[in-house]
Amino acid sequence: MKILITGSNGLLGQAVTSIFTRETDHDLILTSAEESSYLEYGLNYHTLDITNKDDVKRSVAFHEPDIIINCAAFTNVDKCETERELSWKINVDGVKNLIIAAKKINSKMIHFSTDYIFDGKNGPYTELSKPNPVSFYGRGKLASENALITSDINFAIVRTLVLYGIGNKVKPNFALWAIEELRNNRPVNIVTDQISNVSMIDDLAYGTMKITEMDVTGIYNISGPDILSRYDFVLKMCEVFNYNKELVRPVTTASLKQPAPRPLNSGLIILKAQSELGFNPMDSLEGLRLLKVQLGY
Repeated sequence: MKILITGSNGLLGQAVTSIFTRETDHDLILTSAEESSYLEYGLNYHTLDITNKDDVKRSVAFHEPDIIINCAAFTNVDKCETERELSWKINVDGVKNLIIAAKKINSKMIHFSTDYIFDGKNGPYTELSKPNPVSFYGRGKLASENALITSDINFAIVRTLVLYGIGNKVKPNFALWAIEELRNNRPVNIVTDQISNVSMIDDLAYGTMKITEMDVTGIYNISGPDILSRYDFVLKMCEVFNYNKELVRPVTTASLKQPAPRPLNSGLIILKAQSELGFNPMDSLEGLRLLKVQLGY
């Protein structure tokens, strides 16, 4: 099977590429906005900006992938709020470009969404819960879901949240940022009122592989199993990495005065993925222990 991966240089794209390279013999085509691949697998790579409709059409028509896995996204929630045109261009128009190209050659598309499509008033949420985004990022991701659902192409949507893990040249995710600060004995302000699952990137990549291998369609929640506050997650991090818990300062989301509102009482119920895909992810403690090994600490 031939699989084209967009955003292959990002945290998610690297993890998906890595597990497919190790566990399958599919023919992978890597694409990302950068000039060269951040991975050294010797795989077919070329630069692709998903917002360029003509480039997307040419690339998909040339490679004729059976599946397009779209790991490309603008995920900085606050910048999405302040740079709305750019975020919509990537998170919505880019997805529509891929849909148009996929339709022409009858490709399946796997796309990633977020718990930010919900308002966070009564989480955790199932795949059937009614969306009501409170941020521009959430509205964009919901629009991309709707574009797929109404497109007539074969698709799977993976909803996930709070990704953490390592990769080459990746932007600091929440866990890596907190680890770096605490390792250098710098205090961190962590919110107590944002409650959700967290997602070890290795588990998310594994869930994506299961969706591909089992050829399922529709929406799947893929994340870690336990639901906790960001504050409690960082306290667990202190336990695993042996950092000083006194450095972790509890604050409220409102006190941070961030440009984008957050869904507070959120989280995703992963029962469907567990029962239908045999998805059995690490809990937050297990994920942090693996992260410690990966970081060589």
